[in-house]
Amino acid sequence: MAGRRLSSVLSQMLPSTTAVDSITQQLPDDVVITLAVRTPMCKAGRGGLKDTTLDTLVFKILEQVRIRSNVEPALVEDICLGNVRDGKASYYARAASLAAGFPNTTCASSVSRFCSSGLTATQFIANEIRNGVISVGVAVGAESLSEGNERLSRPFADELLESAEARDCLLPMGATSENVAKDFHISRERQDEYAVESYKRAEIAQGAGWFQDEIVPLTVKKDGNEIVIDKDEIRLGTTYEAISKLKPSFGEYGNTTHAGNASQITDGAAALLLMRRSKALELKQPILAKYVDTAMAGLPPRIMGIGPVFAIPKLLARYGLSLEHDIDVVEINEAFASMAVYCRDHLKIDWTKMNPRGGAIALGHPFGCTGIRQIVTGISECKRRKARVLLTSMCLGTGMGLAGLFVVES
Repeated sequence: MAGRRLSSVLSQMLPSTTAVDSITQQLPDDVVITLAVRTPMCKAGRGGLKDTTLDTLVFKILEQVRIRSNVEPALVEDICLGNVRDGKASYYARAASLAAGFPNTTCASSVSRFCSSGLTATQFIANEIRNGVISVGVAVGAESLSEGNERLSRPFADELLESAEARDCLLPMGATSENVAKDFHISRERQDEYAVESYKRAEIAQGAGWFQDEIVPLTVKKDGNEIVIDKDEIRLGTTYEAISKLKPSFGEYGNTTHAGNASQITDGAAALLLMRRSKALELKQPILAKYVDTAMAGLPPRIMGIGPVFAIPKLLARYGLSLEHDIDVVEINEAFASMAVYCRDHLKIDWTKMNPRGGAIALGHPFGCTGIRQIVTGISECKRRKARVLLTSMCLGTGMGLAGLFVVES
């Protein structure tokens, strides 16, 4: 709290002419990102990571953090893993950190806020640093959907089911996509056009080598053989004509959502190393970006996909920022094309700066990973564009939205 008050006082004393100036000031107590890496995104059940368990995945990404950062492992005081589907994630986070070379003095935990678990882990570590609880920490997001994709082992208790909105939390995610399509008149044609552009952008980015500074190659076992994976498994050459022929996947609820315009089910992990700016300078660490803040917002679970339209304005209003004039790159999770189209159009986002390397429709959506994958990708894209302000946002399966604000430094 003292650090935040000092930053507020300094921001008033220093010359500042715009809202962007206020968030781009470089102060000793800033929480900064000094390493941002991810694994390739691989198709669940058949891709390069299909035989890599969650604990192995977390171990491998943490090992890369230790190796690539050159930070003394004992300086890392806490690790937080964002994961959705595995109730044993806290065990894996702790054991994987020890196996990856972090000492037993480094704490570890897991957090789940559905698809925004990675961004929540980032928020958790950043707030610990900001509040003086720790000096250095790691945020990880990881999901192995090859190991299973079960949501609940039983229905809710009867008392919960008496509430209509609580019952809506049991809706298949595809059903909520169809609700968005119906409620806001998002046609299948518009969804398919959006999806094809996502595939195209990801293919262009991969061909141009833009993902190379994001991805850490991994040696893993697949079908008993040792292989090296070093790139995302993208559906190359996807056309509108091809996906327009796909059958709807949730016919009970509507006829617009299908495998071609929904996020791919994938395995993957991503990680960020965070610390105070003063500590980064002391350790001679490269400063990639500054964590500014996050905002959360709730909405009806039946249209959960449009959470960003509530979370983004809330976050920008806090700093007096304009989405049109002040934000350079926007990463919104493409859980489904219906919600991506609605969020883009409702918020009037310039499509050239929204998901410029494609999103989850093309790259895939390992639930707990995506919130950090977006940050890793966004930092890289901002550097390529020589841009500064990055905004990321996620919808959450039970009707919430989360948004994160970052300043990328050269």
